Amino acid sequence: MNRLKEQRHWSGVWIKDSEVHGSWMTPSRPSPYFRKEFEWDNGKNARIFISGLGYYLLYLNGKRVGDHVLDPVVTRYDIRARYVEYDVSEFMNPGRNTIAVILGNGWYNCQTKEVWHFDKAPWQDDPKLLFELESDGKILVKSDTSWKVFRDGAFRFTLLRNGETYDARLEPSGWMLNGFDDSGWKQAVIGPGPGGVITMQDTPPCKVMKVTPTKLLHAISEHEFVYDAGFNTTGWGRLTVKGSAGSSVKLIYSEKLNGKDIDQSHIAKFVLEGVFQTDEYILNGNGIEIWEPSFTYHGFRYVKAIITGDAEIISIDTCFVRSAFEEIGSFESSDPILNKLCEITKRSYESNFTGIPTDCPHREKNGWTGDAFIAAETGLFFYRSASAYASWLQTVQDCQRPNGQIPAIVPSGGWGYNGAGPAWDGAFVMIPWYIYLYTGDDTQIRDHYQGIRQYLEFLATVSEDHIVGIGLGDWCHYDNNRRVTVALTSSGYYYQFARIMSKYAELLGKNDDAVFFKKLSEDIASAFHREFYQGNGIYANGELTAFSCPLYHGLVPDSEKELVVQKMIELIESENCISDFGILGAKYTPRVLCDIGRSDLALKMLVQPEYPGWGHWVQLGATTLWESWKGVSSQNHIMFGDIAAWMMQYAAGIRPDENAPGFIHVTLAPEWQCGLSHVKAEYNSASGMIRVEWRKNSTGFELQTELPVSGKVILPDGSPRILHAGKNQILI
Repeated sequence: MNRLKEQRHWSGVWIKDSEVHGSWMTPSRPSPYFRKEFEWDNGKNARIFISGLGYYLLYLNGKRVGDHVLDPVVTRYDIRARYVEYDVSEFMNPGRNTIAVILGNGWYNCQTKEVWHFDKAPWQDDPKLLFELESDGKILVKSDTSWKVFRDGAFRFTLLRNGETYDARLEPSGWMLNGFDDSGWKQAVIGPGPGGVITMQDTPPCKVMKVTPTKLLHAISEHEFVYDAGFNTTGWGRLTVKGSAGSSVKLIYSEKLNGKDIDQSHIAKFVLEGVFQTDEYILNGNGIEIWEPSFTYHGFRYVKAIITGDAEIISIDTCFVRSAFEEIGSFESSDPILNKLCEITKRSYESNFTGIPTDCPHREKNGWTGDAFIAAETGLFFYRSASAYASWLQTVQDCQRPNGQIPAIVPSGGWGYNGAGPAWDGAFVMIPWYIYLYTGDDTQIRDHYQGIRQYLEFLATVSEDHIVGIGLGDWCHYDNNRRVTVALTSSGYYYQFARIMSKYAELLGKNDDAVFFKKLSEDIASAFHREFYQGNGIYANGELTAFSCPLYHGLVPDSEKELVVQKMIELIESENCISDFGILGAKYTPRVLCDIGRSDLALKMLVQPEYPGWGHWVQLGATTLWESWKGVSSQNHIMFGDIAAWMMQYAAGIRPDENAPGFIHVTLAPEWQCGLSHVKAEYNSASGMIRVEWRKNSTGFELQTELPVSGKVILPDGSPRILHAGKNQILI
C-alpha cells in the first residue's frame, strides 16, 4: 500500500523543548508548554492542523479547542503519525490572538519499564509539536523557532500506565492569553519528526462519553477513602476539592477490593517500575478546585483517595472515555441473564476501544489482535466502528514485517512477532471481510490485499503439510487438560483465510489468485481431516472445541457430519452446557449449535449459572466480561464478547449476507426454538434501520419488522417469506 497516501504538505516543522533528551534512558520530565501570539485581519475562516506527540491539549485565546481527549490516536509513529484538523473560526479575534499547546508523553514517550518494551520503541523521544493555522487558504501561523516553550509548569509527570501528577500552584497565570510575559521562556527548537509519514486522523476521536458520580464506599483511615463507580469502566476520576495550597489528593485506581482496601496486584504486575494507575493533584488553595487528568487513562471500578495536608474532597466523578463512534444496535429478550450479558459485553467493548481495540484498559492497554478479531462482529453490530477498525488496520499493516509477519499487539515497539498464531493474526485477514459484510465497503479488502496475501505466504512457511502448529490456540480454557491442540485451531484458521483470500481475489478480479487460494483451501481441508480426525465422529481428543472448530469452518466432510454433531451434542449435554472451551470455542460453539438446529443448547450454554460460563459471571455480579472463567485476572476483557453478535445474528435473526453486503437485501432468520419467548432488536445498518421483534404465543409466533429495503424471513419450518420495505407483521 502507498504509505504516502493522504499526506499534507506542511510549512511548519517539528518543534520541541530546547533541551535535547532523545534517549530511551531519559527519565520522564514535566510537560512542555508552547505558546505563540499572532495577528489576524478578521478573515472569513480559520483552520488548525496539529500533531502533538504523544498527546496534546490545544487552546486558542484561553479556550479549549475541541472535545477530543487522548489525541492523536496512537499509531506506529516511526511509520505513521496522525494530525487532526479543527475549524477555529469562532475562536478567533480581530487583531491579536494566542495559541497555547501542552504536550504529554502518551504512547510516544513511554518511559516505564514493562514487559512489552515500549520504553525501547524505535520511535521513543521527547514530546514534539507540528502545527499550522490556515486562514482563507493561507498559512498564518506555523510551528517554527519563533514559538516559546516552558518546561516547568503544572504537569509534572505524565506516563500512560503509571498516571499523572499535576501541581496547580505551578500553572503559569494568563499564559494562554495575549500579553503574557514569556521573556523567561526559551525559544523552541527544530527537532526530527517521529520518523513516519503524517496523515490525517480518520478514526473517531476519544471523548468523555459520560460522567457519573462515584459513591463513597468507606473510610480506611482519617485520610484514606475508597469510592465505588458502581461498574467497571475506562477513563478517570474528576476531582472536586478544596483546601490549602500544597495539600494533595492521590487517586489510585483498581477493579477489585481486598477487604476494605483496593487491590491492584493482578493488573499491576507487568509494569516493572513506578506507581501504577495513580494520579495526584496538588492544590493551589484558591477555593473549590476541579481537576481531571489529560494524558493518561485507567481501567477501574474503585478509586482510593489519599489526602495529604489540609484538603477536603467534595466529590469524585467517573469520566467514561472511549472512541466516540455512534451506537447503532440494541437487543433485549425475555431472559434477564441474556439481557445482562448484552449490557456487560457492550460495556466491555466500549471500555476496550480507546483509540484502538485493546485487551484491557488497565494492565496493558495493548492492541491485542486476537481480542479485536473475536469481538469485531459485536462491534459492527452495535457501533458504527468500521472507520475505527480501518484506521487500526492501517497500523497493523504498518507493523507488518517484509516476510508477512504481524505482531500480536498493534502497535508494537518490536514485541510479540513470534507465536500468537493465526487466531490472533486473523484480525488482519478477517476484519476487512466483516467490514465488507456489514457495510458493503470493500476499501479495506482493496487496500490490504497485498499485505494479507503476504501474510498467507508467511503462514505457508510455518506450516508442514498444510498444518500450522504455532499459536496461542483456545486461550483461557478453564482447564488446560481440556484445551484442544493449538495445531487444530491454527490450521482451521489457515483454511478459512485461504477461502477468504480466494473470495477477495474474485472480488478484485484477480482470477489466478482466486484459483490458487481455492486450491490451497482444498489442500488444507484434506490435510486437516487426515491429521485430526480419529474416526467415529471424533476430532483430536474429543474436546468441545475439537468438534466446534471444524464444524464452524466447514471442514467436516458431509459423510461424517451427522456423527460429529451427535458426539458434540452428547458431550455438551453430559456436561450440562458448561463453557468447556477458551476464547476460540466461545465464538465457534454457540454459532455452530444454531447452525445444526440446537439453538436451545446455545442459549442454555450462555445463561446457565454454573462455573464455568457467562451466566456464572452474572451470578457473581460482573459488570464487564472477565479474562478468565475464574475471574482471577483482568475483569474487563472483550475476548469472550462474540456473544452479543450471536444475540443479534441468531436470537434476533439479523443475518449478514455476502451476496447482499451492507444489508442491501435483508435476511432474517430468528432462532424461534432457542427457548426465548420474546426478542426485540434494532440495527441501524448501512442501508438504514432494521427493526425486528418476535414473540412466542399460545398458537405460534408473531413477527413484526421494519426494514429500509426489501428482504425475507426464514420461518420455523425453513420456508422463506418475502418482506417488503417498511413495516411487516406475520402470524406464524
